[in-house]
Amino acid sequence: MKFNEKLLEIIVCPECKVELKLVKDGKGLKCEQCKRVYPIDENGIPHLLLEEAVVEE
Repeated sequence: MKFNEKLLEIIVCPECKVELKLVKDGKGLKCEQCKRVYPIDENGIPHLLLEEAVVEE
């Protein structure tokens, strides 16, 4: 199942409280402020837990 991009209008980074961007491969949501990427599972559900995020530059 694909991530519903309409959710980007209402969800924010749990750490910074800024909007998230869908990463190119569609398997994560990235915060441009803290550089965390939150995974999206195979059912299209984003996991917005700090301990599941990966910090990328």
